[in-house]
Amino acid sequence: MKKVIFLFISLGLFVGFSKEQAIKQATISFEELIHDFGDITQGDVVKHVFKFKNTGDDTLRLSNVLSTCGCTIPEWTKKPIPPGGSGEILASFNSAGKMGLQNKVITVMSNASNAQATFTIKANVLAAPGDGMRATQK
Repeated sequence: MKKVIFLFISLGLFVGFSKEQAIKQATISFEELIHDFGDITQGDVVKHVFKFKNTGDDTLRLSNVLSTCGCTIPEWTKKPIPPGGSGEILASFNSAGKMGLQNKVITVMSNASNAQATFTIKANVLAAPGDGMRATQK
């Protein structure tokens, strides 16, 4: 009888510890993954806010946000984001020296289950009025 009671207590503790040790994870979910600025003029600086939410069950912490080019500067929420909480990443794109279709990827590094999430900004950079039409002087 003592062995049976010991067995039930052991199983109960094992099941209890298994539930307690379930891994909690943050998950970052963006409202949008691509933003297209459309046609812009060379030299324009355009900005867009990407909103995200922590849809996981643990606190989300962004460790870094990187862009593929120095022309794209990200600014992000630095505070920890609890489950159900939200944050923002402001992406600024400087089109100086750029022409034609631009596609810039921004990578978000965090403690989330999807630890390296990415989103993209696009633009079609047009020549500024008067470029290439200047008269040369001798």
